[in-house]
Amino acid sequence: MPTFAAIDIGSNSVRLKISRLVGRRLQEIHEDRAVTRLGESVFRGGFLSPQAMEITVKVLRRFHRAAQKHAADIVRVVATSALRDARNSAAFLEWVRSATGWQVEIISGLEEARLIHLGIVFSSRINASPVLMVDLGGGSCELTISVKGHISETVSLPLGAVRLTNEFFHGDPPRKSELRQLHGFVQREIRRISERIVRSRPKVVIATSGTAAALAAVCYGLYKKRGVSRNSVSRVHMRRIAKILSRLKLDERKKLSGVGPRRAEIITAGAVVYAELLESCKLPGFRYSPLGLRDGLLAQMAAEHDRTTRSRKQIESERWQSLRAAVEHYHIDMNHALAVREAALDLFRSLRSLHRLHQEYSEWLSAAAMLYEVGDYVNRNGRHRHAHYIIAHSEILGYTPAQRRIIAAIARYLGKSRPEAGDPAMKPLTPAERACVTKASLLLRLARALNLSRSGAVGRARARVQSGSVRLRLMARPRTSVDLELWAVEKETGYFREVFGRELSAEAS
Repeated sequence: MPTFAAIDIGSNSVRLKISRLVGRRLQEIHEDRAVTRLGESVFRGGFLSPQAMEITVKVLRRFHRAAQKHAADIVRVVATSALRDARNSAAFLEWVRSATGWQVEIISGLEEARLIHLGIVFSSRINASPVLMVDLGGGSCELTISVKGHISETVSLPLGAVRLTNEFFHGDPPRKSELRQLHGFVQREIRRISERIVRSRPKVVIATSGTAAALAAVCYGLYKKRGVSRNSVSRVHMRRIAKILSRLKLDERKKLSGVGPRRAEIITAGAVVYAELLESCKLPGFRYSPLGLRDGLLAQMAAEHDRTTRSRKQIESERWQSLRAAVEHYHIDMNHALAVREAALDLFRSLRSLHRLHQEYSEWLSAAAMLYEVGDYVNRNGRHRHAHYIIAHSEILGYTPAQRRIIAAIARYLGKSRPEAGDPAMKPLTPAERACVTKASLLLRLARALNLSRSGAVGRARARVQSGSVRLRLMARPRTSVDLELWAVEKETGYFREVFGRELSAEAS
């Protein structure tokens, strides 16, 4: 039974969750969190403070001991808004690596929203549709519209409680002018998605993270005699709570049930965001869920370990939707992309005994086949370099930054250049990954060669591996010629011999 550890380095707090995969379900075995305010100095001056970094690294060392104690097979550590914005994030990442050995991934707001959505969908049953999911953290607020368990729309807004508190509040309690300025800013940001939320008519609003938990606790403490649910907050109650909090001093906010000393410092700004969101989008209220980013990370790790888990189909669907959206955005010929993808996967299967790549490379090869022409969108001159950059830096949901780098490298070497360890595309990869990328990239070169005329002349290509050679038989469609494809395959024979140590030949039938 594999054990996974997920760590979320947020702008306000750092969280750990360790779960074991039992059958097809995740069973929680340990959880921990600490408020470190890593993002506080970032939102003021653009830099992580040495003190906040030191405190956070100390907490991460504690998490590291817990992961070792529970024998975690895989640990995934992600960072969100504070690290996205900090100018000195590289120094912090190196500090974490030297202290724990962990490589921290800085994920985008959209990837953060996707993982939160995955965690909620995987770990709970939601019968209503559509659903609006809200995660208001220290640095950002992720809003996701989910329809029948699939992401319809998502946006990340700079409406984190720590960020807004530092930016707008200087008095205790905040002055009326400060509140007016905050309201204006929040309204402007929410306006970016409010019309889409209103049109979607969500039947349920699910809110995650500590601010939502605290607001639900405040609501229950104030209105439980009126029969309110422990984890739900109505629009009317949220509006009243925001007004109450804005008039209380810090010491008074600390005494409220469920708030606590550190949350009290930032809860007013969070309350303003929730009140404005419910009003602007005409939402009846929200329901708090303890699920979040860590649960999405655990579901992703479980899916990558066991392809039969429920989250696996969810991730594959998200990846496919994202790839198709990218193809459309960069004006790629969809039919050609699908044909090259099919040819690449056929070659992957038929030449498995030769390349011996892990099954996950079939997914990355598939993605590279769909996207290898994105560089044309920038300029045909240097298009393969452009393709590498776009793929490595684009928001392709469902892939980690490391996986996107592999996909980008596979798509990079389709011209005259060959993979070299010192190349910008290969340098970030491990020696093992470089060897695998070289093989996968050659399979993509052959798949492209089999579709060079873009006419669909090759109905199918059959590969036969013999002792010292590989024979490709190109089956032409009626009344078509595969001469161009035969020529293109012939051009790859020398490189094929160099990579696989076999002679490659092709014939038409």
